[in-house]
Order: sequence, then C-alpha cells, then structure tokens
Amino acid sequence: MEHEITITGIGGQGIQLAGQILARAAIVENREVMMLGIYGGTMRGGNTESTIIIGDAPLISPPIVSQIGSALVMHHQFWTTTQAKLRPRALLMINSSLFEGELDRSSHQIVEVPATQLAAEAGSPLAASLVLLGAYARVTEIVGLAALTQGLRESLPPYRSQHLPLNEKALRLGFDRSPATSLPAWSEDADAGTHLGTVSQTPSAFPHAYEAKR
Repeated sequence: MEHEITITGIGGQGIQLAGQILARAAIVENREVMMLGIYGGTMRGGNTESTIIIGDAPLISPPIVSQIGSALVMHHQFWTTTQAKLRPRALLMINSSLFEGELDRSSHQIVEVPATQLAAEAGSPLAASLVLLGAYARVTEIVGLAALTQGLRESLPPYRSQHLPLNEKALRLGFDRSPATSLPAWSEDADAGTHLGTVSQTPSAFPHAYEAKR
C-alpha cells in the first residue's frame, strides 16, 4: 500500500521542512519513504512543493507522480499544479486562514484548518505548516504524534534548535484539535490501488472543525 502526499504553498511557509518531518516520521514507524522537494529561487513568495511517497512495502511510485491522494495546501498561489494531479475523492487539508482559491467539494474530501491563525496563537505564524501537518496526521493516522515529534527533532539543524519547543507545540495543536478519520491510512479497508483518494465518506463527514472565528 502506498500513499502520495503533496504539500504546497509559497516560500517562507515551511513547506520543505514539513515534508522532511513527515518523511522522517514515517521512517521512525518503519515505513518505506521517498521525497522530492521543488522550489523556486526566491526565499519568500515563490513556488514551493514537497511530495512524499509513504508505503508499507518497497515502493513502486517514484517521488515525481502524476496523481496524488492527499494534498496539504498552505496557500492558493501555485496550487493549480497540485490540483491537476488530485485523484477522485482526494483528501485536501486547506489552510483556511490564507486560501482563497476555488474548491471542488463534490469531488474531494476537504478539511479546513485556519493553520496560520492557530500558529499565531501558539506563538509564531511561521509554524502554520506544522499545524496543518499535525492535523493531517490526526485525520489520516498516517503517522503518530510521537513519530512526528521525532521527525521534527531530526529535521531541525542545531542553529535552529531554539525553535523546537514552539514547533512541537504547533504540531501538537494541529493534532489535538482535529477530527479523527474513520478510515486510517493503514487500515485493511484502504486499498493499495486507490490510496486515500477513495475514502468512502462525503466531504461533509469531515467536520469543518477549524473554521476561523470572525
């Protein structure tokens, strides 16, 4: 069984870090992993995307994929490339604090998370991608919170170690305040050929538990 996950956003949102954390967390849980990061030359505001393949056996898919079962979308800019690859019934984790694009709610499963707002409440808007990652782990159970935390510790370089407590808090916040799915990623019901993109629930089955308060 393999799952393709793409994290997309703009430079400065921690997209590549989130991808590394997820990949390392899967390794902690003895999964097979491949990862590919794509990003533009600008440090802020440019395109950035991380694709992670996670499996419970030697992988067949390369890290450059034509279809994906899950997408973590931090910003509407540049996400059309990801949108074009979505499998039917793909799971979309949307940063509703910033996202202003169109969503096909009849074709995909959507969980909206005001990740930037929650990260700001936790102490830093820059940790928003980790809030969204924590929420994704909870919704899918693709990895556990302990593995995510270890993946974070292995991903942060020593000169950024001062950010570890806040980043751990962001992961935990997204994980603790999210709805759990009725079809975990590694359940016997999750077919190897269909991935998370065919979870047999309607979009409304995923409560919009993260709608930002106005």
